[in-house]
Formats: sequence, C-alpha cells, structure tokens
Amino acid sequence: MQKKIEELFDHKPSVYTEEHFALFARFKQALNEGRIRSAEPDPSTRTGWRVNAWVKKGILLGMRMGAVVDMSIDSARQPFLDKATWPVRRMTPESGVRIVPGGSSIRDGCYIGKGVTCMPPMYINAGSWVGDGTMVDSHALIGSCAQVGSHCHISAAAQIGGVLEPVGAMPVIIEDEVLVGGNCGVYEGTVVKKRAVLGSGSILTRSTPVYDLVRGEILTAPGDEPLVIPEDAVVVAGSRAIAHGKGKEWNISLYTPVIVKYRDSKTDARVQLEDLLR
Repeated sequence: MQKKIEELFDHKPSVYTEEHFALFARFKQALNEGRIRSAEPDPSTRTGWRVNAWVKKGILLGMRMGAVVDMSIDSARQPFLDKATWPVRRMTPESGVRIVPGGSSIRDGCYIGKGVTCMPPMYINAGSWVGDGTMVDSHALIGSCAQVGSHCHISAAAQIGGVLEPVGAMPVIIEDEVLVGGNCGVYEGTVVKKRAVLGSGSILTRSTPVYDLVRGEILTAPGDEPLVIPEDAVVVAGSRAIAHGKGKEWNISLYTPVIVKYRDSKTDARVQLEDLLR
C-alpha cells in the first residue's frame, strides 16, 4: 500500500480511476482501524516518535482526489459541502465510542479507541489517533494527524493542533494519561510525554521556551525537532519580564509556560477522571 500511495501522490494522473479510489478506500479503512498512523512510537529517537510521511501523503492524496459534494442533511437549513473522499466517520454502538448529541463531528480516516467519550460540540479531524478511554470535552479540537494517547482528558476549548504539511513534520503528540486543561493550545509539533498536566490556558509551541523551575532548565526545541514536555511535568501559564529596551522601561512581561512541579499523589487525586462520566 505504501508504494502505491507514494506513486500516486508523486505522479498525478490525468484522471483518477476506480482502482485509485479503491486504493484510497483501503488506505482510509486502515487509518480507521489503527493499522497505520501518521506518527508512531519509536524508542530510538530523541522524542520517542517518528513520522510516517507516506501516511500524510495518503491523507493529502484524498484531498486531491475528492470533488466537493453536498453532504447536507438539510441543504436549505444547514448546508455542508466537503470533499467526497472525506465524509464524517460512520460509527455504531459496536464501535464502543460515546458521542453525546449536540453537534460534534469525527471525520473519516482517524482511529478512535474503545471507551472514548466525545462531549458536544467537539471535532476530530482526519489522520488523528485517539487512544482508549480518552475524553474529548466540549469545544475541543483534535487536528489532522494529531496523536492522543489512552486515558487522556482533552478539556473544554482545548486545541490540539494539526500538522499535515509539510509531510515530514512531526504532528502534535499527546501521550497516555495526559491532562490538557481548559483553553490550552498545543501546536507546531510539540510532544507532551506521559502523565503530564497542562494547566488551564497553557500554550505550547516549538518556538516558545519552557522554564522548568524544578530542574533548573530551559526547555527548547533543537533545530527542526519538536519541543518535548517531560513525563509527569505540571505546566502552567506564566510570564517573564523583558530585560532591556522599551520592554524593560515599560515594565512589560511576555507569556511563557512554566513547569512548577512533577506529578505526585496529591496531583493525581486532583486530576483523576471520574469514571461515572463515561
């Protein structure tokens, strides 16, 4: 499949045939079943992850192949127009996913694990991976190709950015048992390791340094690699004063994320998900 997808991506035909659409359908089904993914664990790398660029090519290929069609339930009241190759994903009770009524959407071509809870309205885009038992809360977004682990909580209005292009770029990674607080934003190829906690309003990008008060370190993204938030880190929104020029004269501070502690039993008790909600 990989070879065929890459050939079709690199050499655009004048017309897409039934064989091409059948290949893409098999590719999308493999995404839904979790047999392939845009990034996967790799202990040999610094981040613990590696990108599968050919999978990203397949997702982009679907965009290229699809014509815009009317997907509306009621065209007059609420029109929906999108690529025919990327409809919403069909779910059944056997999928083991709880989708609470109220305007949520899950796009086709993403893996949704057993016991995932989706609170309205939330959105999960193509190419994403959401592990077992994770909760995606109201107004939360999981962008294309983002990888979210098992038993995470993506809180209300949190934004997990999508990194589809360039195809070689690391998508946003949220590992197992991470709590992403309300109104957080995780963007631009950031990797959040297991059991980390992002306090409400924290913003992480690869271009923003993170100040670790516990270990006395400043975390940055080396070269073109992602920013990595350590396991068990508790990150909150902070600020740092500008030390020179008009910024200092005007007493201006800049936003910066700060690691204030690492998880302990007290933290665990505060962030534990309530099983009754599932």
